[in-house]
Amino acid sequence: MNAGKKVGGNSLRRSWCLVATVVGFLVAPVVLFLAMEWNSEYLNGMNSFEKIVGVLFQSVNARHAGETIVDISTVSAAILVLATVCMYFPPYATFLFLKDEKEEKNLQKKKERIRKKGVSNIAYLSIFVLLVCITERGKIIEDPLNFNVLNIIVEVVSAYDNVGFTMGYSCKRRLIGGTNCEDKWYGFVRWWSDGDKAILVVNMFFERLKNFNMTWSFP
Repeated sequence: MNAGKKVGGNSLRRSWCLVATVVGFLVAPVVLFLAMEWNSEYLNGMNSFEKIVGVLFQSVNARHAGETIVDISTVSAAILVLATVCMYFPPYATFLFLKDEKEEKNLQKKKERIRKKGVSNIAYLSIFVLLVCITERGKIIEDPLNFNVLNIIVEVVSAYDNVGFTMGYSCKRRLIGGTNCEDKWYGFVRWWSDGDKAILVVNMFFERLKNFNMTWSFP
């Protein structure tokens, strides 16, 4: 009887931790976006209610569909970093604030298994970003405002977690002019080499295998 109550209590506590994590991942980007972009050019023309609803829609999509109401390449770098963090963690990620002795032992065992494997998901992402930066080093030098490291990281993490955010491409930010250039909110990967597109495809396959690589539950 007591064991059943204990298991039920642990499940309830984990459920509340999951709720708290989801709410935290939603509230944090909304607050940051409203604080830093309230008077931005792309929110002009909206009343206060429309701005709040639009930013809420934007923040929710950082965790799911990747739809956007603005050109995300124009928002503040801090918001992009937070959006990347939100994309990185899956919907079932939880922060366990309270742990009993049994849970503590289980978490230690999981950490030990991850340590023995030697490569985590964040290591995979780092490798993919590194490979793209190496193969696109010429464009990073010639077109640094479009091909900067933050844009590449956002694109790789978005593809990895199947979110769909893309930095797009801006002809106005090119330092060296050229023909056949058209501004797009979408299709940043269009400007990547064929090799990097293949790297991104492999990156997406690794996302499907991440449950075999590590457990997404953090102390």
